Parts: sequence; C-alpha cells; structure tokens
Amino acid sequence: MDQPDRRREGALARREKRLAYILLMPTFLLVLAVVLLPLLANFWISVKPVTLAELRPPSLILKEQVRGDFAGAGDEARLEYRYRNSSIKYPLEDVVFTDSLPAGVEVTSLDPACGLDAGGGLRCELGTLDGKARGKIRIGIRAGDGFTGDKSSFKAGTPEATFTAYNVMTSFDFTLANFERVFSAAEFWDVLKVSVYYTVFGTAGALLLGLFAAQILQKAFFGRPVIRGLMLFPYVAPVIAVAFSWVVLFDPFSGAVNAMLQQMDVAEGPINFFGQRSVTIDVFGFGLTLPMALTMVILFEVWRYFPLSFLFILARMQSIPSDIYEAAEIDGATPIQQFWFLSLPYIAGILAVLFLLRFIWTFNKFDDIFLLTGGNAGTRTLTVNVYEQAFAISNLGAGAAVAVVIFALLLVFSVIFIRFSPKDAS
Repeated sequence: MDQPDRRREGALARREKRLAYILLMPTFLLVLAVVLLPLLANFWISVKPVTLAELRPPSLILKEQVRGDFAGAGDEARLEYRYRNSSIKYPLEDVVFTDSLPAGVEVTSLDPACGLDAGGGLRCELGTLDGKARGKIRIGIRAGDGFTGDKSSFKAGTPEATFTAYNVMTSFDFTLANFERVFSAAEFWDVLKVSVYYTVFGTAGALLLGLFAAQILQKAFFGRPVIRGLMLFPYVAPVIAVAFSWVVLFDPFSGAVNAMLQQMDVAEGPINFFGQRSVTIDVFGFGLTLPMALTMVILFEVWRYFPLSFLFILARMQSIPSDIYEAAEIDGATPIQQFWFLSLPYIAGILAVLFLLRFIWTFNKFDDIFLLTGGNAGTRTLTVNVYEQAFAISNLGAGAAVAVVIFALLLVFSVIFIRFSPKDAS
C-alpha cells in the first residue's frame, strides 16, 4: 500500500473516531449528570452548616386579611398584614412589600412603616427582619362611593415583596464543622466498627453460601430447575415482606422460633433476637459473647443476598471444561482437591468481583437494618447514622459529611482491592 492510501485511511479513521465521540456525547453527559451531580451536591452540603429547615432560602411570608364589615359605601374596617421571616436563623434585609387597593377604597390611617405612592398603591418598608421575626401592619380603610365589591375584592391583588437574604446553600462560605462533629462524636468509631463487622461477615457469608449452593446445584438431578428457582426467592422478594416475616418468626413472645427452642429445652425463656445487644454462650467450657441483634441482621443479609452470588458462580462453573475433571478423577484427585486446584482458579475472578460489589452494597445497606432493628441494640451502622443525623436531628450537613466519609472509605477499599484482586484462570 502506497503512502497516499495510508494517509486517506488514517484521515477516515480519525473522522470515524470524531463521529463516534459526537454520537456518544449525549450518553456521556447523561451519565455524568446522573452520577456526578448528586455526588457533587452531597460534597457541597457536607461543608455547609445547613439543617432541613434551611434547605429553602429565607423568604417573607405575608398574609392579608380584612377585619370588620366591608360590604358597602361608608363601611370602615382594618386591613391587616401579618408577616414572618421563614428562616429561624438568617435575617431578611431591605424588606419592602407593595399592594394595590381595590377601586373605591379610601385609606383612613396608615401604619408608620407604610405610605401611599402616586397611584394610590400601598408601600411598606419593614427594614431588617431577624430570624423568626414576625409582626403586623394595620391600615384603616373605608369604602367610598365608588366601591362596589366586598372583602373578596382584596384577594384580586397579591402583595409583592422584595428583600435581600443570605442563602446558606448557594453562598461560598464553607466550614469543616460537620466533619469535626462527626469524628469527635464518641460513638463514631463504634459505629464504624459495627459497619465493618456487618459488611465483612455479611459479604463473606453470602459468598460462601452462594458458592456452596452452586457446588450442590451444578450436578444434574431430578427437580433441579425447580430448586434453582426457589433459590432466587430471598433475592427477588420485597424486602419489607421478608424483613417482617423474620421479625414475626423471631418474636420473643409469639414467634415460632422461640416456641420451638423452649419446647426443645434449648432456651430457658424467650430470646429477643432483634432487641438483645449481646448473648453469652458456652463453648467447650468457655463463655463466648456474641452480638445477638447484629448477628441476626448479618444472617438476614446472608440469607437474602446469597442468590446473587449463587447465580454468578454457577454460571462461571458451568463454563469450566468437563474434561479436566475427568482427567483429575482418573489421576485419583479427591472432590476437595478438584475444587481447590481446578474449580477455584477458574472462579477466583468472579469471586473477587462479587466480593467487591457485595462489600460496597452491604456497606451502604440501610433498609434491611432499619426494618429489622431500627439501628438499635448495637446495629447502628454508618448509613443509619446518615439517616439519624440528616432527618432525626435535622442536621443535613452532618448527614452529608457522614455520607462523604462512607464514599471515601469505599473508594480507598475499592482501589486497593482492585489492585490486588485475583483473576480467573484462562
């Protein structure tokens, strides 16, 4: 191929590359908007001293009402304006509101803060209103000969207000007080420890149970498709339904599990599985203390999410060539040796991917814990802490700060795990 032909092919490839980028650009922008905008908003809120009540910028709340009979010529009444600063913290400055009066209405007395403009409209200057400030403006009015309406005539015109307000959400004032509050809290490190404990054991348990189920259901036997379908039930069932079922089953007074344990003389009395912080059991003469409620939540996590691991591991195992197992059997390899030296190298990569995904999802899990225990009895994780900070005590900035901490921890873990994670055998 001569040089001009190669140049033409290179120019064509560059044009095709530019066209591909142009066609994919809307998708890239949409993904960036969906993923990055909420993330950036969370980072922005985390450095703001903002509460739920301050999500909306401060504004003037103004209500107009006519006091007295006002239905015909000569009637006198009082026009009353009630005003309030919607913010409990930030002031409103240069507050002015104007209103137009119905035709034929005469003003008999004015509030000191108000006056009439050249067109007969009402203008009231309130100055600066501190947080939670409120008050009334009273205007004396009389129905003149040209007035043909009633009280409802005043609703035709809506008062218009102008003011200057500080908006904490859009300002460029930043603070690290939210992070200081998070890290200085006495319970933060305990909550972090519970989160790691719950995530590690929940993830590992789901993977091991999924691997065990995949090993059993890999071989063909009668009714295998039905059992495979039943295996998916915990994962596809609505979480609120299965969580409620677990709470009912393990109820200390009316639950079936407690009734069976007491009838079998395993337990002397009812056990509050989801409300008891810890339990001590005897193991070979030694007292072993376990976190009762947290262990139950972990068992629920393992039971609910092992089907996902089961599906992926089973699909990968069925792609392994069967002749290597036949050769291993001829050489006298035991089932354990076949699994360790043949199956495991092939599924190492998918196990690593599943562990990473399940670790991230479990670390961010909120609904399971909240439905089972509400974060009580030693099951308070970082995600529950986000909810409590942002909504229970209305400190949205502190809740966002905890979310940023979660993001940073998961990012560091993901980078390290991806760097050292094993790969499938080829």
